[in-house]
Amino acid sequence: MGDMKRPRPPLRGLRGLPCFPVLSGRLHDARTATAIGRWLGAALAVCFVTGLVSHYEQHPPAWLPNSLPSRPAWGYRLRQGLHVASGTAAVPLLLAKLWAVYPRLFVWPPLRSVRHALERLSVAVLVATALLELFTGLLNAAQWYPWPFSFVPVHFALAWVLTGSLLLHVAVKAPEIRAHWRRRSPGTLSLPAEDAVDRRALLGALGAAVGAVTVTTAGQSFPPLSRLDLLAPRHPGHGPQGLPVNRTAALAGVNAQTVQGWRLRVDGPRPYALSLDELRELPQEDVELPIACVEGWSKSARWTGVRIRDLLDRAGAPPGALIRVTSLERHGAYRVMVMPHTYARDPLTLLALRLNGEELSFDHGHPARIIAPNRPGVLQTKWVARLEVL
Repeated sequence: MGDMKRPRPPLRGLRGLPCFPVLSGRLHDARTATAIGRWLGAALAVCFVTGLVSHYEQHPPAWLPNSLPSRPAWGYRLRQGLHVASGTAAVPLLLAKLWAVYPRLFVWPPLRSVRHALERLSVAVLVATALLELFTGLLNAAQWYPWPFSFVPVHFALAWVLTGSLLLHVAVKAPEIRAHWRRRSPGTLSLPAEDAVDRRALLGALGAAVGAVTVTTAGQSFPPLSRLDLLAPRHPGHGPQGLPVNRTAALAGVNAQTVQGWRLRVDGPRPYALSLDELRELPQEDVELPIACVEGWSKSARWTGVRIRDLLDRAGAPPGALIRVTSLERHGAYRVMVMPHTYARDPLTLLALRLNGEELSFDHGHPARIIAPNRPGVLQTKWVARLEVL
């Protein structure tokens, strides 16, 4: 990130003290920065790709086909778990990367050529967006939103800005990166032999820190590590009926009075309505499926209810039809959900009435909710009032 041959003179404060710390450690070099950058780049790539897939699952654009796959049943659990785990691992990697290149962020003169200006611009945007993207993502995992903007569209837009600035930075620095990658560059790589030991110690400590953060947070989506789930904001086993709840019935405005006289409407070529007792009299299926949330936690449970495809067949729905699902909740971004036919026709997709052998609680969607394989939790609509064949 710039030539260190002409470091900027430290700025002076009111009493002549430097405004920025002067770092003279020998590991603020290109090889150390490149080694950390490889790890950081891998973590950001995994985080970006999995986040992109998750976003398009929740907000599919018109040009994407509606036949999204419903299998494997644990697919979303894996993708979103990787998204949150890689984003969490990227935090210590980003801080270490900034530490390694800190002296180069304040070189003097600040701009020396067009290429150098592009490099500085890419660095400024890259650092700002990376810090904002990762830390807002961590706060979202904890469901804490201290900002006035909507998280999802801003997080999605920042991901593209971060990726663009990273690609610009890599393009500008490609010759130096190639040289350091092959260990052929002069200058900063010609360090005393003892620095190799220090570098290995630094990278080993960084790897241990990333491993510790991952192991103590990934248990919220990876059951074998659930006992080590010390730093994750959610524990999948905590909550009513053994499952966490993001949006409660109280927040959704659903209660005993709201569901009084409830009937499920199924609109299609042969529309009909069913009471809860009538739904219970239909053939019931048991499925074991995980519910996986965008915040990264997931938990498998046993669901009992009526297959969606049986309800659609009774209404005369054509095999490839989209299904609009409407909830009783009064407000919310996911009050209405459109389900592609690949999910609606999957034998594992249920209008669930029971959870782990018990009638659904209000917080888990009483009187009925959707449960489907390989689907984001926000699209597993609770308090279902209507199924509509489109």
